[in-house]
Amino acid sequence: MTEVHHIQVPLGYLPLLVLIPAAVAAVAVPWLRSRFRKQVVPGSVPDWSIPPLDDGRGGLGTSLIHRWDVRCKIMTMLAYSFAVASLRHLSAAAAAVLISLAVLLAAKVSFHKVVLRVLALAGFLGMLLIVMPLTVPANPGDTLLVFGSLDWLTVNVRGIVLAATIGAKAMAVALLMEPLLATAPLPVTLHGLSRLGIPEMAGQMVLLSYRYLHVFSHEARRMTVGMKARGFEKKTSLDTLRALGNFLGMIFVRSFERTERVFDAMQARGYKGRFPEPGQLQIRMPDILLTGVWIAVGTALVWFDWMKG
Repeated sequence: MTEVHHIQVPLGYLPLLVLIPAAVAAVAVPWLRSRFRKQVVPGSVPDWSIPPLDDGRGGLGTSLIHRWDVRCKIMTMLAYSFAVASLRHLSAAAAAVLISLAVLLAAKVSFHKVVLRVLALAGFLGMLLIVMPLTVPANPGDTLLVFGSLDWLTVNVRGIVLAATIGAKAMAVALLMEPLLATAPLPVTLHGLSRLGIPEMAGQMVLLSYRYLHVFSHEARRMTVGMKARGFEKKTSLDTLRALGNFLGMIFVRSFERTERVFDAMQARGYKGRFPEPGQLQIRMPDILLTGVWIAVGTALVWFDWMKG
């Protein structure tokens, strides 16, 4: 049986493995924030909590992904995502990332919106890259890095590869969310889901929630500015907890009151439990061909991964 291989690494390399990624993150995150702020409409407040779902053209772009029937697009990307999630080798996962990047270029979506979705995964994937090499049990044939005389601190190279594989698969799927969500208006996407069997009421709830998340976020910012104008400062004290409790309670009350007013307005405009259809969906031959090509690509990825053993 193959034994576990141990490689001695000078102890001085350990701080570099910690400081270099931290320095890269410290430089990259502020730079990405500044890039994002330049893309925001002047006079508005940047909001990282609610990534925009529109490409700025109402989903009326000229790319092939924009013209793809939304039902075919949803089902194909869902099946492709499951195929990517089943990959076991880093090379196949890296190929999936390259395919997702190629789709981004073909869809002509905004780069800074893609960065928002990638940054949402950065913290989780970063912790994964740190924890897994230290916690993956050593199997026969593994290579362990031992730093100096610290025998209790070993890094499993297989854990690094496994974490990188999981991260690459997550990134490949996350990169596809922008072509899926930004190449068609959200009402059209939700209408396509309802045509695929998703309850229509669920789609209405998602649409209204997304619409009014922005409203409530703006309301929360206004209340925060008002509290600061009255001298409020966050501290570790009961007064701060009491103020935050009152803040959350007021947000809830205002949200409830606004919900009642919106529902009354919808009923006054003839709402009977269904929204008007945003458009007529029709599957054409190019939609079927594009679906077949994408399924073939996903099948080829799975076959390549299987051939790697």
